[in-house]
Amino acid sequence: MNDSRILSAWVAAVSAVLLVVGAGDALAERGHKAMWDVQKYGAIGDGKALDTAALQAALDACGAAGGGRVILPAGEYLTATIRLRSGVEMHLSDGARLVGTPDVSAYTGPADSPRDRWLHALIVGEDLHDISITGHGTIDGNKVRDPQGEERMRGPHTVLLRRCTNVTLQDVTLRDSGNYAFLFYACSGVKVVNARFEGGWDGIHCRDLDGQWNKNIRIHQCQFHTGDDSIAGSGIEDCVIDDCIINSSCNGVRLIGPVHRWTLTHCQFVGPGKFPHITQNRYNMLAALNIQPSAWDKRPGPVEDVNVSNVTMDNVLCAFHIVTRPGNTADRLHFEHIKATLAGERQTASSVESWGDKTFGDIVFRDIEITCAGGAKANSGLSSITAPGVDARPLPVWGFYVRNVKSLTLDHVRLTALSPDMRPVILAENVDQLILKQVKHTPCPPGVEPFELRNVLQFSRDNKG
Repeated sequence: MNDSRILSAWVAAVSAVLLVVGAGDALAERGHKAMWDVQKYGAIGDGKALDTAALQAALDACGAAGGGRVILPAGEYLTATIRLRSGVEMHLSDGARLVGTPDVSAYTGPADSPRDRWLHALIVGEDLHDISITGHGTIDGNKVRDPQGEERMRGPHTVLLRRCTNVTLQDVTLRDSGNYAFLFYACSGVKVVNARFEGGWDGIHCRDLDGQWNKNIRIHQCQFHTGDDSIAGSGIEDCVIDDCIINSSCNGVRLIGPVHRWTLTHCQFVGPGKFPHITQNRYNMLAALNIQPSAWDKRPGPVEDVNVSNVTMDNVLCAFHIVTRPGNTADRLHFEHIKATLAGERQTASSVESWGDKTFGDIVFRDIEITCAGGAKANSGLSSITAPGVDARPLPVWGFYVRNVKSLTLDHVRLTALSPDMRPVILAENVDQLILKQVKHTPCPPGVEPFELRNVLQFSRDNKG
């Protein structure tokens, strides 16, 4: 081949490559999110000027254009309530801080209830789809207090969503919320990934709304250091919480109503709390898992298919506090591969207790280790047990208390009291079937029976303990 043919072939090849690359660039450009910089809409970002109007203008423009990314560059953006739009990603760059104004009168809530102070929030979204808040910046609730709010102090939530689908909260830090950090009602497709929750009251809290539940929730690789419950809610279907660090000055996880298919795995519960429980000025972490539907108000329905596995609980007052009341049932609750160490002056036994009929179905604890201080000098007796309030309470037993249950299995469970304890290890009443498989416990002092059973119809144990 002569030089001209070689040159022609080379030019043709390069041209073909350039056409392919150009086409790829064009496709990439079409697939890339359009961007809106809030500073181009007048945001100052100096922490002094109120940037609400500029932030809202950028969100509105992005939403009107069909969606894209609204960017907050590094800076401190002081704002009152802002409202998300469908298709919009609000991205907080490194060094960006969105800070709530201390003027509590500047906050509002959803359009149908703007004056309901409980629903006031820094960021509001309702009836939206495909929304996200991302970036390594911080959303600071600024500890805003409201003398007319709950407990005469709770202010606006940080993020409040209602009836939204395909929601993402990723990489951001939410701190010092005036109330809950992330509250949502009747939302579906909610992903919270690599987020941090610091201070304030609850970290993530969801509730059903007008019979609509929250569906398909994923909470992954998040860190919670909250004054109140780290994760709480009701009306939940298909939820997975995994690879999270949960630190609280209240409960780690609290379920206050019915749930279907709820999984928690590979998480660490660590007490005491880093930030105080604001209304009670305490740091102790109460129950790691507090499953107590209708404890606050009537929320009838079942708690079903709960699976908790591969979890550690360090320095908590109680490992498992599981209670039902009239109108609620619980079935297929399985807990396995869990190690708990109790700490604090009010350590309490784990409990599975119904204060209605025998509303618990199949409950299994497998491969569980719980260590407590022990040391009680006297057993106060079964007659002293009354229905709990909203949290775990001391019991006349140091291992497990079981009440009004159809079937409960303890399989490969080790219960350790560091000091001799005059209370029984397990106390059970009104149980159809109690099965102990390889249950080991610290030897009881002379005269103390390890198991106190009242109206237990079938009791089986395959080892001497």
